[in-house]
Amino acid sequence: MKKKLTLAVMGFAIALTLGTGSAFADSKMDQVIDSAKGTSYVSGGTSLSGFDCSGFTMYVFNKLGIKLPHQSGSQFSMGKSVSRNEMRPGDLVFFNTSGRGVSHVGIFVGEGKFAHASSSRGVIISSLNESYYAKRYIGAKRIMSTDAYQSVAVDSPDYDDVD
Repeated sequence: MKKKLTLAVMGFAIALTLGTGSAFADSKMDQVIDSAKGTSYVSGGTSLSGFDCSGFTMYVFNKLGIKLPHQSGSQFSMGKSVSRNEMRPGDLVFFNTSGRGVSHVGIFVGEGKFAHASSSRGVIISSLNESYYAKRYIGAKRIMSTDAYQSVAVDSPDYDDVD
């Protein structure tokens, strides 16, 4: 009985962990973001040695072949505004954390979440619904064309399943 219970619990635990990864688990963008997760916050940082928020977004997009300036306000002036219900992975999300306009940026990853360089926790994934971010949300911008989005932010096919 104990063995069956252990197997049932393990099976349930495995079932719960399936699909808990990123909203775009096998995309090129996901791989770049995953490689940067946990990197420390460094003011002015633009590399895996340390990032600030716009340095992080600049780094990710640069790895995907898209150039961004190193300043959240400058990034906010780019692209096309998109409403919250139209956002797709890869859209930039902007916040007023200083009380003086655009001061923080992250990358929407789907399912209401975004990747960013937090000044206190480094590169993490957070929810747009967390009260801190929800109160400071300014808007989202689409930087990538549909073609770029399809090639870098959509799951790659799983070739292991092809016979």
